[in-house]
Amino acid sequence: MSRLYTILAATIAVAALGATWIATRGGSDDRFAQCRSSQIAGGAETIGGPFELLNAKGETVTDKDLITQPSLLYFGYTFCPDVCPLDTSRNAEAVDILETRGKMVTPVFISIDPDRDTPEVVGDFAANLHERMIGLTGSPEQVKAASQAYKTYYRAQDKSDEYYLVDHSTFSYLVLPEVGFVEFFRRDDTPEQMADKIGCFIDAL
Repeated sequence: MSRLYTILAATIAVAALGATWIATRGGSDDRFAQCRSSQIAGGAETIGGPFELLNAKGETVTDKDLITQPSLLYFGYTFCPDVCPLDTSRNAEAVDILETRGKMVTPVFISIDPDRDTPEVVGDFAANLHERMIGLTGSPEQVKAASQAYKTYYRAQDKSDEYYLVDHSTFSYLVLPEVGFVEFFRRDDTPEQMADKIGCFIDAL
């Protein structure tokens, strides 16, 4: 009898592992399975979604307006002293590498500091980093909604100081048109690593 219990327990464990693999890696129906390296709690479909923000001209744009080709999204702010410029420069470099390989990707910078980052400010910031980078901002409510859609974190420090900093998460998000979010990148990913992985997702479309 104990042997039967052991066999049953092993069978249940294998089934559980299989379910976990399918949930986190997408299973055989996931056309991007060979490209994924990140495990996302709840699955990739839990991240991303519709948003409405302002572009550099002050025009209201939605995710549908923007994501017409593979896009690399980053949430930061223009007054950021070091992290944001480094991360967005890295993203721009990855985009340039991909372009040399015949793959066009749009870099997008979304401000999480709407009090200081006007459309003009965020537009200048984006343009200085890459000629095709799109800078976005919005009302506090619009920015919060976009941030929540992508499960990002941000919190402004004491705003009585005009030079206040904003604590925030630093992931970059790969979003594909008609598909949505598919992968995120950490700060230690190099431009080459990002380009290779993004290229894999594009080839799998």
